[in-house]
Amino acid sequence: MNTTIMRQLWSIIGENSGKTLVGLNDSDLINHIISKLSSQQNLSSEDCGLISTYLSSRILLIREMAEYSLSH
Repeated sequence: MNTTIMRQLWSIIGENSGKTLVGLNDSDLINHIISKLSSQQNLSSEDCGLISTYLSSRILLIREMAEYSLSH
């Protein structure tokens, strides 16, 4: 996973409404973000697997960001 993909990934997370992200379970949340990223980048199945693992390890942070955006 390169830095361009990482930047786009966190940009997508920041741009999504907190309401959308909070309403999804972990698996659907990860799939939603990967789907959005796939529409911007040509991702291999290896990239998708790496991104999924990365997002799984950051799921609490993503949820905290989503909840924060709802309250502000």
